[in-house]
Order: sequence, then structure tokens, then C-alpha cells
Amino acid sequence: MSRLHSSNKGRAGSKKPELKIKPAWVKYKPDEIEGIIEKLAKEGKQMSMIGLILRDVYGVPNVKTVINKSLKEVLAKKGFKPKIPEDLSSLIKRAVNVRKHLENNKKDLHSTRGLQLIESKIKRLVKYYKRKGVLPSDWIYTPEKGKLLVE
Repeated sequence: MSRLHSSNKGRAGSKKPELKIKPAWVKYKPDEIEGIIEKLAKEGKQMSMIGLILRDVYGVPNVKTVINKSLKEVLAKKGFKPKIPEDLSSLIKRAVNVRKHLENNKKDLHSTRGLQLIESKIKRLVKYYKRKGVLPSDWIYTPEKGKLLVE
């Protein structure tokens, strides 16, 4: 499979093994892990950051195998579901930063092209999330709306 905006053929690398059962060495109970997730969400951490903290600090390799619910399901149950998905919000933040850079550097054609690629990814993701029902059907990305989301 080829990469999206290049002629490269992809990235080699190891993949995380799919564990179907809870590892015996995990010392936390499911309700303790949900409490940790809630505490981290109250601090304003994003889902990916919560997963990394659980893995690196608490030794929980995979939330779904330990508590039989995904991290997204736990956050939704506790009332911490984000308005827009994390991957879309990070792309919007990148687009805002590139726009800010282009205000000072108008002739930076490489960044102009990068902004076009980022915004095409945003457009495709929005279309996908509307189709899946994650975003409302009248949600539209505009650069002004992106600035509001970042601030």
C-alpha cells in the first residue's frame, strides 16, 4: 500500500501484538483503571496521551484487554467525550500553525503546498466522520473555525 501524498511505498515496522486476554502481571482492577482514566481526563489529557500514560506509568499495555471496554467508551460513559475526534483536531491545529507561519512568510511555497495537503486530509476526514455519524451533517471546516478550536 502506498503512502497518501508521496510516491513512497509505506513504512516498515513492528506491530503491536493483539492480546485477547488480560496479562497476568497487570496489578490494577478495571474500576481502578477507569478511575485513573477519569482523573487524567479531568486534567485535560487527550485520549492518545491517556493511553501512553497508562502504558508507561501504570503498566497497562492495552485498556480494552484489561477492562473489556475501549478508552473511548470509558470516556463517553464518564462524560468526557470530545466534540470532534482527536485526529481531526490535531490536523486542524497543524493547519492553523501553518497558516500563522504563512502570514509572516508569504513566499514559502513548500508550506503552501503542505497546507493544501493538510486541508485535503481534513476534508476527507470530515466526510468520513459525517458518514459515520460522529460529526453532525451540517459541520463545515473553515480556517476561522479552526482558529476557534485551537484557542
